[in-house]
Amino acid sequence: MQREIRPLTEIHTKTCRANGIRQFYLEAGEGPPVVLLHGFPETSFAWRFQIPPLASRYRVIAPDLRGYGKTDKPASGYDKRTMANDIVALLTELGIGRIALVGHDRGARVATRLVKDHPDLVDRLVVMDNVPTRIVAREMNARIAQQYWFFMFHQIPDLPEALISGREDLWLRHFFSDWCHDPSTITGEAFETYVKAYKAPGAVRGAMADYRASAEDVAQDLVDADKKIGCPVLSLWGEDFAAVGGLFDMKAIWSEMADNLTTAPIERCGHLPQEEQPEVVNKLLFDFLDDWKG
Repeated sequence: MQREIRPLTEIHTKTCRANGIRQFYLEAGEGPPVVLLHGFPETSFAWRFQIPPLASRYRVIAPDLRGYGKTDKPASGYDKRTMANDIVALLTELGIGRIALVGHDRGARVATRLVKDHPDLVDRLVVMDNVPTRIVAREMNARIAQQYWFFMFHQIPDLPEALISGREDLWLRHFFSDWCHDPSTITGEAFETYVKAYKAPGAVRGAMADYRASAEDVAQDLVDADKKIGCPVLSLWGEDFAAVGGLFDMKAIWSEMADNLTTAPIERCGHLPQEEQPEVVNKLLFDFLDDWKG
């Protein structure tokens, strides 16, 4: 069922130059800061069902990651350490210190690297429908490769851009339909918003560059693989997404990453829980953030 898209009139759209790039972000509310990092194939628009309710209690910052949306799309800098430093620099420019951090998919990879590199900045972490990059690489076999075909395809130089150009709607339609429990979750105005974003110059290349940094990401992750995340972590995922909950024991995976762990599988949900089951996600976020006072 197509949900009504909340108007963004109460949400400020802003840009800021930080870590050498112009970053676009959404901001709303006042109070303890909560940062939301989107994944693929999305932009900060993915958080449209979370920002208004969270802004009733928190100062919410939702940037477009490097290479995505309206943020700059440089030729380099897509390893997760650099992308995490983009967020750290943005927070510095905004005068924000310690945060609660929420990341989905690729954004969860950025968030995980950020909390490992800058543990004093993150009071608590939410990772949504994400298996850490080094664990995907470590566990890779034919069954996993079948589900993670796009990991490999997106890393091929130049070919994805050539095949996707002019067909962004077909490319995105595949992911949004295949990755949701309800294939019609992302339709209408929401779908067209994403198509417009990925038709922008450099947008497909930026997303591909994110995936093409995978070898560097794994190398970074292996250096501190034995370093567990110290802050409280909530890992949530859609039970019906074959590439995450369908392939991996998510509680065991994230127990390897963090000691202070809460897990929450979501029924009737695929890879985009914040869009497919926003009410459930919002309750989980409010419960987890309840005693976050800044």
